[in-house]
Amino acid sequence: GQLGGKLPTLTQYVVNASNILRGDWYIIFPLVFLTIWGIRRFKRTEQGRRVWDRLKLKIPMKIGDVVLKVTMARFSRTLSTLVAAGVDIIKALEITGQTAGNWVVEDALAGVRSKVHQGIPIAQPLIENDIFPPMVSQMVKIGEETGELEKMLSKIADFYEDEVDSAISTLTSIIEPLMMIMVGAMVGVIVISMYLPMFKMLSLVK
Repeated sequence: GQLGGKLPTLTQYVVNASNILRGDWYIIFPLVFLTIWGIRRFKRTEQGRRVWDRLKLKIPMKIGDVVLKVTMARFSRTLSTLVAAGVDIIKALEITGQTAGNWVVEDALAGVRSKVHQGIPIAQPLIENDIFPPMVSQMVKIGEETGELEKMLSKIADFYEDEVDSAISTLTSIIEPLMMIMVGAMVGVIVISMYLPMFKMLSLVK
């Protein structure tokens, strides 16, 4: 400008970002849309579902943990209901796998079904597979040994359903303040970047 000063770095970044959004919006928005569309299409393929279901279990901030607990609750509740209804265990495991809602667990249950078909107790392949928490395999083992498998599976489902409820409450209490901090920080950066040139101009005038 006339005072021979240039915009402060932070202000320049905000101005540049604003210019890019204003000038190249017709490129940016279609790119964002195409990326989202591409990811959604990929998730519908067999390979995409496998990748996505593995990733879901590894999401940080305990989210992956919640996904696993939801899957364990669904697995044990479905299997418990089918066993109680007198469905053959091989068929029950097949249906449970199909309704697990996660490819990793579905694949693991296919392995369990194969072992059970050979006459091996259900608990054994559960113990050998890392996806099933030790509590699940141990309670299934007790259920098999005592002849109360459906009751034990129902207890596992109750436990994980309670765990999911408390985990979601905890996550909500963590995420809400984090979102507020992020929004506050963004607003703060924009406000500061607007006032910085004014302060710089005043210092140049002096």
